[in-house]
Amino acid sequence: MSKIVLDVSMSLDGFTAGPNVRPQEPMGDGGERLHEWMAEDEAVRAEVDAMVGATVIGRRTFDLGLGPWGGTPWPGVPSFVVTHRLRDDLVGDNGGVFAFDEPRSAAQRAKQAAGDKDVLVMGATVAGELLKAGLIDEVHLHLVPILLGQGTPLFAGERAELIPVGTPVAGAVTHLRYRVRA
Repeated sequence: MSKIVLDVSMSLDGFTAGPNVRPQEPMGDGGERLHEWMAEDEAVRAEVDAMVGATVIGRRTFDLGLGPWGGTPWPGVPSFVVTHRLRDDLVGDNGGVFAFDEPRSAAQRAKQAAGDKDVLVMGATVAGELLKAGLIDEVHLHLVPILLGQGTPLFAGERAELIPVGTPVAGAVTHLRYRVRA
């Protein structure tokens, strides 16, 4: 059975994007550094890629990511956009379909679409909404040794108990996994 997993890169001071997020800098000023590990820790990146059966993303993440991705974040993988501004499905240039829905329905539809793979959550705001609703099963953090000073915080104000799963993996960044206690 698929799980809903927040898989996110985060600075040591708790930000998932730098300040001044905008179309020209979708990760904010300095935020692209959060993803540099993907070129160095190829085994961890390959593991993440192999687990993705569907994604749940926030509307802002969709708006900022559509151009750079050229379609869905993973080619051909369905993405469910959490939004109050519903619209018809959109087929991305890479063959993936974006469906627009409210949080609980988007999560349920994504789990069905993922089959035996997992659903990855993208976007700090939608991650907080899903955590609050009890819909996130695991949190995978890629802890990047930089301090952004400001930006988009992860889980601003949300509370949950996280239980370590497995052994942390150290490389260009420290990779941590947690199960969310129900």
